[in-house]
Amino acid sequence: MKILLFKKYFFSELSNNYPKTEIQSFFNILIEHQLNLTRVEIALNPAIEITQTHLDFLQKALSSLKKSVPIQYIIGETEFYGLPFKVTKNVLIPRPETEELVNWVLNDTKNIANINILDIGTGSGCIAISIAKNTPDAKVFALDISSKALEIAKENVKLNGVNIQFIEADILDFSKLNEKFDIIISNPPYVRELEKKQMQKNVLANEPHIALFVKNENPLLFYDKIADFALTNLKQNGSIYFEINQYLGKETVALLKSKGFQNIKLKKDIFGANRMLKATII
Repeated sequence: MKILLFKKYFFSELSNNYPKTEIQSFFNILIEHQLNLTRVEIALNPAIEITQTHLDFLQKALSSLKKSVPIQYIIGETEFYGLPFKVTKNVLIPRPETEELVNWVLNDTKNIANINILDIGTGSGCIAISIAKNTPDAKVFALDISSKALEIAKENVKLNGVNIQFIEADILDFSKLNEKFDIIISNPPYVRELEKKQMQKNVLANEPHIALFVKNENPLLFYDKIADFALTNLKQNGSIYFEINQYLGKETVALLKSKGFQNIKLKKDIFGANRMLKATII
């Protein structure tokens, strides 16, 4: 089948599911991933024949898109902070807001050498790997409860040529490491069950709930536990960085104040939501 014919078929099959701009984006991503053709090359060569092997993949991808499977899971990869990452349904798809959190840490540490950093709830490893890639002399650790997530993170370490020490543990039942850290960073589960109705269908149906949701009655569970962990495992003047629930900024600040953290800074993301927080042990 020629690319032009497949494109028409692709658009007609998804027209009831997505807007045209999103369908176009899906089409470009899939063709570049599978046929290694850019959108310009597609436009200049609409008569290129798609082989049966490639067509089989594209048909499966089309079927998955109809079921609201995220395109990142379909092609098994995504980009974060300018770096390539493998992703499966065992890890969250990295978000642009989290890039801002990474950028905050990198800006704060660009003139500091030989620092120890721990990423709690690493998932795909996107935070830890991006920091390690941009801070070559840092000693970076990454912790996660999921062995399957850590498998993906280890693949991403190889993909990006960095060195990270991984720890498989449940932060809710984990108190101390032999290392002391200059920085602890975390994007823990923070979406309350009551907020599910605000989320996109493809997220709810495909991304790991263990990495997303907390109970309504204890939404700051992970922040509470990680803050306690930080009190024991941060160096003097060490800092903790969090991605947070935009609706619970004041509550998260109050929690950290109650534990003795100082210089607490609440920061908005590019969408104007309270999304990041930094606090320091003095």
